[in-house]
Amino acid sequence: MVHQVVKAEKIAATAAVALEEQLIVPAVFRREGIDQYKGAENDTINVKVEGVLPYRSYGWRADRAQEVQFDEYTERTVAVQFGGDIYSAVKLTDEQNDMDLGGWAKLATKQTEAIGRGLEWGATKALIDAPYEITLKLDSANLKSSLIRARKVMNALRVPAGQRTILVGTDVEAALLEDEKLNLASNVGEAEAVSALREATLGRRYGFNFVVAAELDPDMAVGMVDSAFIFATGAPSVPQSVPFGATASHNGVAIRWIRDYDSTRFQDRSIFNTYKGFRHVEDVLVGRDAAGQAFVSQNTHFVRAIKLVLDGADVLPDPDGPDAKQKELFQITGIGGTADGPTV
Repeated sequence: MVHQVVKAEKIAATAAVALEEQLIVPAVFRREGIDQYKGAENDTINVKVEGVLPYRSYGWRADRAQEVQFDEYTERTVAVQFGGDIYSAVKLTDEQNDMDLGGWAKLATKQTEAIGRGLEWGATKALIDAPYEITLKLDSANLKSSLIRARKVMNALRVPAGQRTILVGTDVEAALLEDEKLNLASNVGEAEAVSALREATLGRRYGFNFVVAAELDPDMAVGMVDSAFIFATGAPSVPQSVPFGATASHNGVAIRWIRDYDSTRFQDRSIFNTYKGFRHVEDVLVGRDAAGQAFVSQNTHFVRAIKLVLDGADVLPDPDGPDAKQKELFQITGIGGTADGPTV
């Protein structure tokens, strides 16, 4: 029998590449490492949010009776918590190793796929649970107008235009592909996919990349910029007591593989795992008052993403209700509901 030479570093590196390439929703999120969380109490770090200063204007050729107004620059501290460990653990008997699988490559692929599914669901759940401040109806009878309206709203929210994506559930995907005005169906299958994200991408229209998120609610979509959600990932260290193990990362996605042998049962044990965390990002906004003077919001707002619902209902900030945060967002962006209907 030919002896198999298995290098842990090579298997781990291959697994890291395979894991990164099968991600869809996490691949749209902005990525960060976990070093900043190490040693933090309760796995929580305090992230300092830079302050924002308003501009002010002074009367031209005025009588100088009005004093210059000074603003105080302050920065906010936001507590961010990290936590989560996705793993796949498998036992492999001598007979399976020698007679069935012929090595570790196939098993490593299957374990990596399992971790990928765990990360995919974690990211999708972050999408579903996010505190959206604006929800728009996607009218199946007029999707083009609905998407242009979504673009208008994101422009009003001052969302950067470069990396906008709409993640869509399966019902929304079907509606988009069936709409001849959008002509997205012609993009499907044009080029050979090099990753799961590319395979799930329907095309680009109106400044959005349309990407299918199969585990999202079928009638739901999320219009977002890549920095709306953060995907934190890191590989656990290899314990010194484990003789066979390695870590690797690819494009910011890290994974660990450890393997040992249970001599009491003649079987190998293989474990792949990765640390993970997902969070959304809120911002301090700058608006203008009735006199044209700038002011800084008292609240932080989640405006880097909006929720879209196929044939659903708008949920917009109440401009004159009891919620000060909604009133503030309306005052800054002009987006809100009224007794006579929405303002967008």
